[in-house]
Amino acid sequence: MEYNTTRNHLVMREYGRHIQKMIEYLMSLEDKEKRQRNAYAVIELMGFLNPHLKNVEDFRHKLWDHLFLISDFKLEVASPYPIPTRETLRARPQPLKYPKRYPKFSHLGKNLEIVINKALAEENPDKRNGFANAVAYYMKLAYNNWHKETVHDDAIQQELSSLTAGQLEFTNTPFVKSFRPNEGRERDRDNRGNTFGGDYRNNNNNNKRNNQKFQQRSNNRNNDRNNDRNNDRGNNKFKKKRY
Repeated sequence: MEYNTTRNHLVMREYGRHIQKMIEYLMSLEDKEKRQRNAYAVIELMGFLNPHLKNVEDFRHKLWDHLFLISDFKLEVASPYPIPTRETLRARPQPLKYPKRYPKFSHLGKNLEIVINKALAEENPDKRNGFANAVAYYMKLAYNNWHKETVHDDAIQQELSSLTAGQLEFTNTPFVKSFRPNEGRERDRDNRGNTFGGDYRNNNNNNKRNNQKFQQRSNNRNNDRNNDRNNDRGNNKFKKKRY
């Protein structure tokens, strides 16, 4: 009996031990044509055992690469694709060069400076003024989100002048809603019309008034029912019949 401890290392487990033995048998064949013909048969079998590779682009190219990988790049057969080597398999990709941009104002970012450069390159005065107004609005919005407080238009104009060397000036007054820390906790109204997050005493007073109105209505209805019963008794509707 053949134990796993006596077997060689299984290179790719998804293909199993039998495919690896077939590839080892291909390496032992001396006839070149027979080895080539059996290599195509092994490729077909590998694709049959792994149907998920058919959804991958150039799946047959991947199968041929796996064939050479299992054979430890020692199988000598003709491949319709470039034959991989051990060096190409272990090659590491080149490190990516991340962009290093240092904005003048960190709360504004680098993209705003790119927009400002496009605005400075604009020759049409109307479009240039529109660029300046849009940039001023974004600067005020970014300042509000970053510092959690409102900023005056003079400070925005000062920063814009420092970025553009005094070449851009905005004509509008950009309105940005001021930041309120308790804004997320406040709710407008529920389905009944009661306010959450408002004055607690006012809510209690409104609830008391509503309860008093409800009690008055219920008392009036009870009184009406009692009067109807008394009237019915007075009209002698329940007298015994005489024969």
